[in-house]
Amino acid sequence: MRRILLVFLLAAGVMYVILHCTIWRTNSYWLPPTDSARKEQVIDCTSKSSISTSIKIEKSYPFLCCHNFLQVSQLHESHNLELPYGIKKAERYFQMALSKLNNCGLFAEDDGSSSCKKCVVVGNGGVLRNRSLGETIDSYDVIIRMNNGPVLGYEEDVGRRTTFRLFYPESVFSDPIHYDPNTTAVLVVFKPHDLKWLWDLLSGQHVIKTYAFWKKPAMQMIYKANQIRILDPAITRRTAYDLLHLPTKFSQKERPKHPTTGLIAITFAFNVCSEVHLAGFKYNLENQNSSLHYYGNETMSLMTQNAYHDIAAEQKFLKELTDNGIVINLSEE
Repeated sequence: MRRILLVFLLAAGVMYVILHCTIWRTNSYWLPPTDSARKEQVIDCTSKSSISTSIKIEKSYPFLCCHNFLQVSQLHESHNLELPYGIKKAERYFQMALSKLNNCGLFAEDDGSSSCKKCVVVGNGGVLRNRSLGETIDSYDVIIRMNNGPVLGYEEDVGRRTTFRLFYPESVFSDPIHYDPNTTAVLVVFKPHDLKWLWDLLSGQHVIKTYAFWKKPAMQMIYKANQIRILDPAITRRTAYDLLHLPTKFSQKERPKHPTTGLIAITFAFNVCSEVHLAGFKYNLENQNSSLHYYGNETMSLMTQNAYHDIAAEQKFLKELTDNGIVINLSEE
């Protein structure tokens, strides 16, 4: 009897996903921006930017949509790669998570400003402490933040506004005190469990397999479903291979290197902004006791011990961006 009930529940879940995506595709109320509209939002912006000629990177719409993510993944060849750079072996989980989201738009439909956006990507570096850059940061059209870098209590140094916040399950806010109704929260997917986690929270279910995460993930979602997007894994792949030139293969003795959320956020900005500035990305790697973040007491020693990221490669790339005038780093002395 239990087996029959389990089969019935699984079948019902699959039918829900299929029906939801079908309704989204055919019902004008649920219809996301058309492919041409999404393309226009991106290309109209980047075509006028020096970024398009300075950075050798293919630009595309950054978010996956329920009704066509399989076709988009094939277009980007993401269907041949596993996470975090593709959807292979995780298609069902993408379908489930995307079916819980009722929007994949880039900017709000009532955004009457120019499609060419001047953006600032705000890192969480300790260099932002006591710099009083908050008012400057808030003056940008688009403000991109990542992970659980707080705004509350740090407004003078980091500003108040947030347009996009990139996150993963282990790094997203769980305390509603940090909720911002004007923020679009962007999930960067590193493993299938990240998608299952999103499905569970938006379905009102308890996250059971917390052992699948490198630390305990958020157990509640403070953002509403219409505020959440899923980043196309192609953006993460381009960050790793096209910008940082990380190896595509590692020996069994090596731990694979992947980009930090901050570098992924910069690549995201290159896809949607006409001009990109940075703040909070300058690290003092020589002083192990210097502040890692503008909040908290963690030191730079934690960053240099991180075997998952190639910090030296990222710092070299950021220096090239600023030296060549591709971006302006507000944190530079």
